[in-house]
Amino acid sequence: PKECFLIEPRETKEDTTKTRKRRKKKITDVLAKSEPKPGTPADLQQLMKDYYSSSRSVIELEELSLPESCFLTANDLTHSLSSYLKEICPKWVKLRKNHSEKKSVLMLIICSSAVRALELIRSMTAFRGDSKVMKLFAKHIKVQEQVKLLEKRVVHLGVGTPGRIKELIKQGALNLNPLKFLVFDWNWRDQKLRRMMDIPEIRKEVFELLEMGVLSQCKSESLKLGLF
Repeated sequence: PKECFLIEPRETKEDTTKTRKRRKKKITDVLAKSEPKPGTPADLQQLMKDYYSSSRSVIELEELSLPESCFLTANDLTHSLSSYLKEICPKWVKLRKNHSEKKSVLMLIICSSAVRALELIRSMTAFRGDSKVMKLFAKHIKVQEQVKLLEKRVVHLGVGTPGRIKELIKQGALNLNPLKFLVFDWNWRDQKLRRMMDIPEIRKEVFELLEMGVLSQCKSESLKLGLF
């Protein structure tokens, strides 16, 4: 009797690409299944290492690492923005009364979009009191308008996106020397479940902003970083 062999149908290129497409997980799928974990200083340090590892030497990477002492208590996901800011800056009222320098702010809150910045401004009413707050984003606001406002009046709090903040520093309209607190809107997720640092363009602009004097101020301990 002859042996009978079953020949399996050959896999076409089309089939393999289909299975590959199926296997590829989107970041939203991964994030949807994962439990939300509060951000920590180690997360920021690791992101910086990953971002610069291909373009910097080992020595340069070491210089980028920040001392633990420059980090404020991170939000454990139980705080509102006002309660978090009150915790990290209990002497805010006294601090803002002593601030009289134009073209500067005492506290910067960095987020991913103009819409999110407006949400944050609304949610910090209990903390800010009589403080002058400025919107530092590009949507519907020309950079020249922001430059004039910073020149004219004393501003205590700035809330906005890293791209526009960077532009104002470049133009000499925003001086970072009086800055005492830099808070990242770290844990919030957008409709696609991405945090601010999950978006490549935002991450790039954040690191570029950090190199515009922020890192050196953190090392000299004149500036503290918070992860909300």
